Amino acid sequence: MHPSDACSEEGIYTLVPYQQARCSKWGIQKHNSKRVFRRKQPPEESVRMSLLRNKDKEREVATADHRAIGWQLDLYSINEEVGSGLVLWHPKGTIVRKVIRDFWEEEHLKNGYQLVCTPHIAREELWRTSGHLDYYEQNMYLFEKEGEKYVVKPMNCPFHIQIYKARPRSYRDLPIRYAEWGTVYRYERSGTLQGLLRVRGFTQDDAHIFCAPQDVLPELVRLLDFNQHMLEKFGFKEYRTYLSTKDPQHPEKYMGTEEQWINAQNILAEALNERNIAYQEMPGEAAFYGPKIDINIVDASQREWQCTTIQFDFNLPGRFKIVYIGPDGNEHEVVMIHRVLLGAVERFFAILIEHCNGNLPVWLAPVQVTILPVSTNYLHYAETIRESLLAFQIRCEVDDSTSTISYKIRQAEILKIPYMLILGKQETKLNKISVRKHKVGDLGLLTIQETVNKIKNESS
Repeated sequence: MHPSDACSEEGIYTLVPYQQARCSKWGIQKHNSKRVFRRKQPPEESVRMSLLRNKDKEREVATADHRAIGWQLDLYSINEEVGSGLVLWHPKGTIVRKVIRDFWEEEHLKNGYQLVCTPHIAREELWRTSGHLDYYEQNMYLFEKEGEKYVVKPMNCPFHIQIYKARPRSYRDLPIRYAEWGTVYRYERSGTLQGLLRVRGFTQDDAHIFCAPQDVLPELVRLLDFNQHMLEKFGFKEYRTYLSTKDPQHPEKYMGTEEQWINAQNILAEALNERNIAYQEMPGEAAFYGPKIDINIVDASQREWQCTTIQFDFNLPGRFKIVYIGPDGNEHEVVMIHRVLLGAVERFFAILIEHCNGNLPVWLAPVQVTILPVSTNYLHYAETIRESLLAFQIRCEVDDSTSTISYKIRQAEILKIPYMLILGKQETKLNKISVRKHKVGDLGLLTIQETVNKIKNESS
């Protein structure tokens, strides 16, 4: 449809800027890479009903605010005495982070990545070489000691480059994939900080892939498959994908040759097409140093969050002279791909707990089981059950308070603990457990082995 016909279909469409439409809760009705159309306002009665529905949705989202959930479940805090935008992870939040990290590292090792660990500071000269000091100094933390200037790292890439350059590399070594849970620090204005969604110190699930040109397509396809596997494990099934390309009207804004850009943009599109992933091309949205794929997750409230980025870099290989020895015996500049799957871990954590309203799946729950003796007479049996569960690496705790069993159950439900094991006279006599599940209710009398099997099966 031609732009001049935007309102011609019985006056039901109106032309809006892409960014506005993309964020609109009305949704995108028709679009191509340059124009997006959405429905005009419906009749007054429909508007009123829509406003009521939106208010209900706002209330629902407000109850799922990660800041409220974090406080309720004692996961983390941000303390002004420590500093704005700096997160203190409490024991339960740290357990969740550890479980995520353990899974992340195990899956990366299975997928051919090498884990690395890098310092939190580096000499100023490193950041001058990378170009970050010239472009991002206002967002960096700098200090001086004994006449030497240092920077608290705002990103991990220069460190991974130095590990790559620590020895000569052959085409036979490629691709090389370095991955790190790397904590970085960036100054953000106070007014922009928002819980875990926007902080000054955060951890990226960062990786950099160094490869030869012929490796790029299979590497991208492999990466798209890996990303889907990772996100689905956390319960995200719906995604929106964007291919950010250069602005053809302003080629002077970008580094790299025209041939590099055409090849890179085409190969990103080819990888998406090979996996039948629908995407929206975003002309002019590429970074100055290369095109990228953004994969945004859609949460339970139908909100869209930027998460995965797969980014070509035409800047750093030249600045750092990152090369490999080809079959011809000559040096060739490496192709460098930046990628994050979860993004900033703090932000992903916030999105995740809002997505499930704090009802974390069993494998992620900081406390998977709470053991509830009906009175102090059954504490010994409760401790026996706890030791048995710990032997199976099930995270559990005993509520040894003198509260009534109904109060203990209510508290466990508030704390969103997946399983409650109730112990009384009958359970002790039969050497069994009365099992309740969060938000489900009574599952009946089970043996300890049956209980373990149920929890383990749900956690796998």
